[in-house]
Amino acid sequence: MTAHSGKTAIVTGASSGIGRASAEALARAGFAVFGTSRRTTGNGPAGVSMLACDVTDDESVDTLVSTVISQTGRIDVLVNNAGIGLIGGAEESSIAQVRALFDVNLFGTVRVTNAVLPSMRRRGHGRIINIGSILGLIPAPYSTHYSATKHALEGYSESLDHEVRAFNIRVSLIEPANTRSGFEQNALEPDAMLADYDRARADAGALTREMVSTGDDPKVVADAVLKAATDARPRRRYTAGKVARQVSLLRRFVPAEMFDKSLRKQLRLPA
Repeated sequence: MTAHSGKTAIVTGASSGIGRASAEALARAGFAVFGTSRRTTGNGPAGVSMLACDVTDDESVDTLVSTVISQTGRIDVLVNNAGIGLIGGAEESSIAQVRALFDVNLFGTVRVTNAVLPSMRRRGHGRIINIGSILGLIPAPYSTHYSATKHALEGYSESLDHEVRAFNIRVSLIEPANTRSGFEQNALEPDAMLADYDRARADAGALTREMVSTGDDPKVVADAVLKAATDARPRRRYTAGKVARQVSLLRRFVPAEMFDKSLRKQLRLPA
């Protein structure tokens, strides 16, 4: 019998990339894992039961949680991974588009978390693991609104962790850098493009694809997820990968002006 047999985990956005790798890692560790995608797929992660769930829809989320509880009687781990990207100038997105981005990346996390917390509180145990980004720590020109969702997730996760510790529930944030997940291929385009940003937007997209192509394997992030799910004393933050650790240290200890200059150089922006 494996170490975590009898325990149940939910992983949102588990059909590909980080979510898929995390679901498989938890399954190998002995968890009964339920992965979600907006549409059911016959090619899900190995050893994972896939369910349809739209994290922007209250009823869909409630159905997911009630289905898992009816089948297993418990939810021990929730991995909030579902998310979308957006590349372009900040003023190129309508308020409606920004709201839709937040509805997936932030409110989707809140929605699923609120749905699982009652069960976790009753059992007096639980782990909630939110997939953030190193862009929740640093500026992200031409990914401004995406970065804003991840900055918000940082504050939400750390604050929630303090609230739910009284119920023996812990909240951890995973902070990966560039990951070879195909995530950028599904990023939204601005819905109000301006010619003034055409060159910068194209350059930002090309740089993102270049950085992702040499980024970490999703398994690197999955390893951090598994640690957050199983550590006896889980940390609030787990950086995932060498680049993420380096950037996190630089952000904390390098003077702001020097960090700003270095960031613009790395992103090939004019001085």
